[in-house]
Amino acid sequence: MIELKIDNKMVAANEGETVLQAALRHGIEIPHFCYHPCLSIAGNCRICLVKVGGRPKLMPSCNLAVAPNMEIETDTEEVAEARRAVMRFITLNHPGECGICDKAGECRLQDYHVRYGEPEPISIEPKSRKPKFYDLSPRILLDNERCILCGCCVRFTQEVSGSHQLGIVERGSHARVERLETGAFDDPYSDNVIGLCPVGALLSRDFLYRSRVWYLEPVRSVCTGCSRCCSVNVWRRNRHWHLRALGEELNRTAYRVTPFENPEINGPWICNKGYDLHRFMARQRVLQPMIAGRGASVEEALAEARRLLSESINPAALVSAHASNEELAAFQAALGPRLAVYSREDYRPAPGEAVEDGLLIRGVKNPNSYGVQALFGHRPYGVINGHDLLLVWGDNAEDTSFDGARVIRLASFGTQQEFTADVLIPVSTTFERSGSFSNFEGKVNRFDKVFDKPELVQHAGELFGRLA
Repeated sequence: MIELKIDNKMVAANEGETVLQAALRHGIEIPHFCYHPCLSIAGNCRICLVKVGGRPKLMPSCNLAVAPNMEIETDTEEVAEARRAVMRFITLNHPGECGICDKAGECRLQDYHVRYGEPEPISIEPKSRKPKFYDLSPRILLDNERCILCGCCVRFTQEVSGSHQLGIVERGSHARVERLETGAFDDPYSDNVIGLCPVGALLSRDFLYRSRVWYLEPVRSVCTGCSRCCSVNVWRRNRHWHLRALGEELNRTAYRVTPFENPEINGPWICNKGYDLHRFMARQRVLQPMIAGRGASVEEALAEARRLLSESINPAALVSAHASNEELAAFQAALGPRLAVYSREDYRPAPGEAVEDGLLIRGVKNPNSYGVQALFGHRPYGVINGHDLLLVWGDNAEDTSFDGARVIRLASFGTQQEFTADVLIPVSTTFERSGSFSNFEGKVNRFDKVFDKPELVQHAGELFGRLA
C-alpha cells in the first residue's frame, strides 16, 4: 500500500493505481468523462485535472500514478478555473437540448455544468452542425452534435467486444464518431456503448422517449438468456410516480434493462440479448388454468392434476432449466420420490443469434441448466421410456410429442390455443418471484421480484406441495 494525501486527507492506495482511482475508491469526487475502469486511459477530456504538490502545472488525475507522500489538491481556485475552462470548451458547440434529451437525469455533462460550469454561455458564434439523430444501427441512434469525443464507445469496440466497428473520423471541429465499415453496427455487445456514453449522443431506440429516469427505479435481477446468468437491473415505475389516468398496465411495465456490475460473473457488461430481457418477458402470457382445453379455476385444475398423478402407474417429470434453485428444491422435496425426473432445455439458439464467444455469451440458452443437472443429472426424455403421465414444466414443449401420455403442463408464455395438455396451470416468471440461479460455473446469482404475479398465475415452488 502507498499513502498519499488528497485534500489534506491521508488515503491508502494500491501500487499501480492512479490518483483518480484512489480518490474514487475513497469517496473523493473528481469529475471525469473519458475514464472508465475497464477501458484504457485516454486522458483527452482534461476535466480531471488536479494540483500536485511540487509541480508547476495541473496534472490529469486519470493518468497520474500514485507515489508515496504525494500531496494532491482537487478543490483549489486554480483547479476550479481549469474545470470551468474545460466546460466552456466542451459546451461551446453542444446543443441546448436538455429538455428533450433522453440522457437527462443520468448525464454527467449536465451534472458537471451545474457544479463546475459557467452560469451563462459566453460564445456568440453559431454552433457547429454535425449529423444528428441517425441510425448507427437498428438498436442505436447517434447524435454527433451532443458527442464530446470522450472515445469510450470507440475503445469499447476495440478493447472489450473486439468488433473494431467504431472510430473517430475527420479532425478539429469536424471530428465525429462513425462506423468504420459500411453497414449496420452489428456488434452483439453494441448496447453497452449507450451506458458508456456520458452524454446523450448514443441513445437506445427501444427506450427513446418512453420515460424520464427519475420516474423509474432499478430492481436487481438475472438475465435468463444463457447460462452465464449476468446480473442486470430491471427498471420499473417508481411507486411514488405510479400512473393513474393512463392505465395500471404502465405501472407493471419493465421499461429497460441495464447491467448490474458483478465482478464475479459479468463485470459491468451484458450482451444485447440481456438488454432485450424486458421485451422477452413482455410476450404473450398464459393467464388462465385449463382442463382439456376449457377454462377452469385454480382449484379445479389442481384437483384434476392430483387425480391424474394418483391414478398414474409410471409418471415422470420434465424439469425446466428456467426454474430457480429454490423451485427445484421444492420440487425434489414434494414430488421427486414419486416421479422419474428428466432434464429439458426450454430454449435453444434462435436463427441469427450469437451462439457463443469468449466474452460473455454461452451456448446453453437457459439460466439454470447447471442447477438442474446438479440435482437430477443430465437425463433427456425419450418416448421409449413408456410413461403414462408427464408433468412438463417450462415453455416451448409440444404437448403432442409425448406418445399418448397424459400431460400436466406448467407454463408461463404462449396462447391458450397452443396447449392441448390434459391440465394447464400458468406459473410465474423470473420477474414475478425472487430466487437464484446457478450459472455454468456453479456460481449462484440472486434475483428479486420486480412485479406481483397475475391473480390466477401460481408460483411453481408453492404449487408442488399442493400437487403432492
